[in-house]
Amino acid sequence: MVTIPIKGEIIPTDYQDVYDFFGYEGCSPKSVNDALAEAGGQDVTLEINSPGGYVDSGSEIYTALKNYSGKITANIVGQACSSASWIALAADHVAISPAAQMMIHRASTASAGNSDDMASALHSLDSMDSAFVDLYAKKTGKSAQEIYQMMCKTTWMNAKEAVENGFADEIMFENELAMTNADGSLSISPSMINKVKNLIAKSKMSGDDNKPTQNKKDNSKEGQDKNNLSLLLWN
Repeated sequence: MVTIPIKGEIIPTDYQDVYDFFGYEGCSPKSVNDALAEAGGQDVTLEINSPGGYVDSGSEIYTALKNYSGKITANIVGQACSSASWIALAADHVAISPAAQMMIHRASTASAGNSDDMASALHSLDSMDSAFVDLYAKKTGKSAQEIYQMMCKTTWMNAKEAVENGFADEIMFENELAMTNADGSLSISPSMINKVKNLIAKSKMSGDDNKPTQNKKDNSKEGQDKNNLSLLLWN
């Protein structure tokens, strides 16, 4: 049995280096694809604690899991929200901790431009919502209208509710009590990602990416470099 962590935000593969640099948890399509390749058809357990994230990345991960030849079990150990909820549903069996929860909602985006651009963005959101409705309805057995209403209300489900609504198959540690606690916000915006990538590239060009030696002075310099990058990022 191979365990694959689905932890932190669901992010594009080319954001992974920035998340790693700042020590943020993030799950990218490449990290999951690499883990599945290494598993080589063995049974896999997904350990999920994610607020969700980017739709395209979530879709790529979902597709990779559905194409995997071995059996997949999803253990929701913290939260499975937004795109992480349908990553969980790619598994053959979904178990949820009594202290965990799931959340489903309508797709959202930021857009700019003229009225044609706005109309196109609206159509894209409606199209995504329709796809999510179909996916959730297939898993739960609920009607498309029921699922759509749940998404419109941004529905949070504790373990018992997730099982009752058909999103999960069983509750782990049945004698425990269910509770709620989660935060679905993203830590780093795309504009910040690009800013940090430029800063990292400049640091490499100046030779600051040399592997640090094990002395106090170099470790202090490395820490100062990160502090400087952090200040530039948030200003």
